[in-house]
Amino acid sequence: MRRYKLSNSGNLLITKAAIAGPDGIKILSLLVDTGSSYTIIPVEALESCGCSPAEAKKHLRIVTGSGFIVAPVVLLKWLGAFGAKIDDFNAVAHTLPFSGPIDGLLGMDFLRKIKAKIDTENSLIEIP
Repeated sequence: MRRYKLSNSGNLLITKAAIAGPDGIKILSLLVDTGSSYTIIPVEALESCGCSPAEAKKHLRIVTGSGFIVAPVVLLKWLGAFGAKIDDFNAVAHTLPFSGPIDGLLGMDFLRKIKAKIDTENSLIEIP
């Protein structure tokens, strides 16, 4: 079992993650969000690595804090965090409406695939 320390911002748990597209790699600060079904990446970050949300063939209707939105689903070359990398990862393209220490959300779609166990008391994540 590998353990990784998460950063804290109040009660929020944050990690660094990398996304890759045809034009390069981008490092992001993502909120570890067990309440989000999907990983959400800002439009600007996706475009900077060559993944255009405007060319998305699939869209999802998702619930946000301000209601429902329809957002494009973008195929990344890979998404990496906690020493794990998932190839051909689908991420939702949406720029969060607030600024702060996070760029987007690392959702359950990624956390389940890597079989993550989160220790909220100690701000740790464990990966088998």
